[in-house]
Amino acid sequence: MAGTILITGASTGLGKEMALYLAERGFNMYATVRDLAHADTLHDAADSRNVQLRVLQLDVTSKASIDAAVQTVLNESGAIDGVINNAGIGLRGYFEDLAEQEIRDVFDANLFGVMAVTKAVLPHMREAGRGRIILISSVGGKIGSVGVSAYCATKFALEGFGESLSLEVAPLGVKVVLVEPGIVKTERWTTNRGIARGAKDASSPYCDWFQQSESASDDLVRRSTATAEDVAEVVHRALTAERPKLRYMVGWKARLLTALRKYLPGELFETLYFGLVVRRVTRTGRLQNARR
Repeated sequence: MAGTILITGASTGLGKEMALYLAERGFNMYATVRDLAHADTLHDAADSRNVQLRVLQLDVTSKASIDAAVQTVLNESGAIDGVINNAGIGLRGYFEDLAEQEIRDVFDANLFGVMAVTKAVLPHMREAGRGRIILISSVGGKIGSVGVSAYCATKFALEGFGESLSLEVAPLGVKVVLVEPGIVKTERWTTNRGIARGAKDASSPYCDWFQQSESASDDLVRRSTATAEDVAEVVHRALTAERPKLRYMVGWKARLLTALRKYLPGELFETLYFGLVVRRVTRTGRLQNARR
């Protein structure tokens, strides 16, 4: 398959690399960003790789913005052959430290935004009798961890949405694919880290534990061998395979971890892996008794 692809969240990280990688392989790429202030940087990156991107504004939390972007693609290209739902935000912090609005914001971006974009493009794919809907999930949609309860909740929900949607649209010629990267070193771990306000509060009873968990995460990021290009290659495979799989996991460590959970008895995996995670973040920290 080659054709016109709309991707959300293309200003940085995985989205930026996917847009460029696919453009290099002949796709007509509509790279969308929430803020057009990022357009020049994206165009510069495209020029440096001798490809063209059509950059549009699209905020996945705004129906009007979604509808305008989709209509522009249809007016200019006549079809949308695939959509890559990549836009999303992080939210890091122990659950008790998360504000209700922060939780709602991460669900709006990571789940409801995906649903809204998918709903906007699906009628056109249904009428064409073909299309690919790519959902950028995460290993965090398969296995939870400390300090990312709300984020993992959105990705677990995305897994259920994608699996169910795939059953509904398969008879229409539309394929749904979940791409599940492990840890990849991008801006998600720096400028876009998304730490909850309450988690930064030194009076939080979880302050020491959260700092330990963030340090452990940084160590995993430093040692990660998975790259944004690896994710882009898998997305390309999902777009071009005659019979794509429902799920593609990216990164050998992520594949190993999910395999262990699949094949080890549930209680044994929970004792070994979850026990290790908890011990690692609490070994030098303490639960503070401070109240806010």
